[in-house]
Amino acid sequence: MRLSKFLFVGCLSLFSLPSLAETVSNLYQVREPVTGQSPDERTRATQAAVETLVLRLTGDAKALQAPALAELRKDPQQIINQTGYESGTPQLLLVDFDPVSTDRALRQAGLSLWGSNRPTILGWWLLDATDGSNLIGDGQTAAEPLRRAAQHRGLPLRLPLADLSEQGVGTAKNLEGADPAPLKEASERYGADALLAVHGREDAGQWQAQWRLWLGDQREQGTATGASQDALADAVMLAVSQRLAPRYVAKPGASTTLGLEVQGMTFERYAQLSRLLEPFGGRLKSVDGDHISYEVTGSVEQLRSQLALAKLQEVPAGEVAAPVDAGAAPVAAPAPVTATQLHFRW
Repeated sequence: MRLSKFLFVGCLSLFSLPSLAETVSNLYQVREPVTGQSPDERTRATQAAVETLVLRLTGDAKALQAPALAELRKDPQQIINQTGYESGTPQLLLVDFDPVSTDRALRQAGLSLWGSNRPTILGWWLLDATDGSNLIGDGQTAAEPLRRAAQHRGLPLRLPLADLSEQGVGTAKNLEGADPAPLKEASERYGADALLAVHGREDAGQWQAQWRLWLGDQREQGTATGASQDALADAVMLAVSQRLAPRYVAKPGASTTLGLEVQGMTFERYAQLSRLLEPFGGRLKSVDGDHISYEVTGSVEQLRSQLALAKLQEVPAGEVAAPVDAGAAPVAAPAPVTATQLHFRW
């Protein structure tokens, strides 16, 4: 059956489809440590949760000081569904934010948002402590602080198994080296989008780390410090989030209207593409056979980065193929000619 026949009769079942592997769950739930359940401590933790959420959704520390968010910072209850405490060490305040009102408030403040589809990161994490060095693997207890930090900062993190062969790869030399080839070769079986190499050390009770991040042919690097392993993990994940976000979040005023055509569409891919284009305000223009056209708002490089998450390949304009089913009728008027027209295929 043609894709154009599927789009409207099946739209109600979109939410029953499996999520993308890169979709971050619980993006609007924030946990903040508290020292008790007094009203003042609850207020402080709630304010901290708002700051954490804004950083998650924008990747921009400056967004916290946006004048248009002053009222929201003063009264965050307008975007909160519920709050509650979780026992543990430390005790946590769980703040459940409403996605619709949160997004609306941030956009009204002139902020651009990072969607829930984010690059999956494979973390090679080596820690040097007083009792020796440890490459943190997926099944280790030491992996929990890393997972908590990744969730806190809205990043999908995977860890290697850290088996005997990988112990020989995840060395200080490879993690601190400029050549990612040894790590990339060992990482292929995990199917992640980005590669993160972290070498942390304990020095006089303080933790510090060097980190490097590879996404495609682009590299980022930096340092981080923390009073504990948990604090160090959070500092690294925050830095990585702030380096990644500009690739996917358009700066206010810097967006343009783009035309996008994608070949090789199916109904399942349509659902996936719709989620990917949410941050760009994707507007469906036409469907012709296995070709679909959108009008989006953003930058060319940010759109390319987002589509790369679903492994779409860009097609040069001169190689654009005709639709497989040329008899399909468009569901809307053809997209107008825009300054930039991009073509991709599955």
